[in-house]
Amino acid sequence: MGKITVKQTSLDGVLLIEPQYFKDSRGFFVESYNKNDFSHAGITDEFVQDNHSKSQIGVLRGLHYQYPHAQGKLVCVLKGSIYDVTVDIRVGSPTFGKHFAVILHEDHPAMLFVPTGFAHGFLVLQDNTEVMYKVTDFYYPAGEAGIHWNDPTIAIPWPLDIIGVNSPILSDKDTIHPTLVELKSPFTYNKD
Repeated sequence: MGKITVKQTSLDGVLLIEPQYFKDSRGFFVESYNKNDFSHAGITDEFVQDNHSKSQIGVLRGLHYQYPHAQGKLVCVLKGSIYDVTVDIRVGSPTFGKHFAVILHEDHPAMLFVPTGFAHGFLVLQDNTEVMYKVTDFYYPAGEAGIHWNDPTIAIPWPLDIIGVNSPILSDKDTIHPTLVELKSPFTYNKD
């Protein structure tokens, strides 16, 4: 038990992780995190806090990052489904401003690992969706930051039409984030 499959995405360092999934007539079992397996896969970050959110269909959370206490994240869906997005905001990166998106849902235990240097957000695709994510640093309100969810430079194809909404439900702070062009990113690309 405990083996994981790790797939590199189009953004260097952003990984799609699939743990073994055991399902039978009683339900299912999944070992969602095993430090040894993750270390073996090259993810040696120490996770120090777990966050859990519950949202209604059409809620969009993001695109967030934190600085100077940057957080790597390991994101999974416990109930429902999300359109999960990460954006490279590392200055000098060959994929700066590019995004990767994946649908995560409760019926498949895939997780997304988002290292520091990336903004992250998600659109909720089902009512009462619950998302759990581990982070590599503690939350500091003064370090909250983000990029505008609908930045035309990034051009994320949020699937609003699929869930039948014209515009997402946003927090006040998520309506005022800067665009990528306005962003003075604190992260730099380190090839090594």
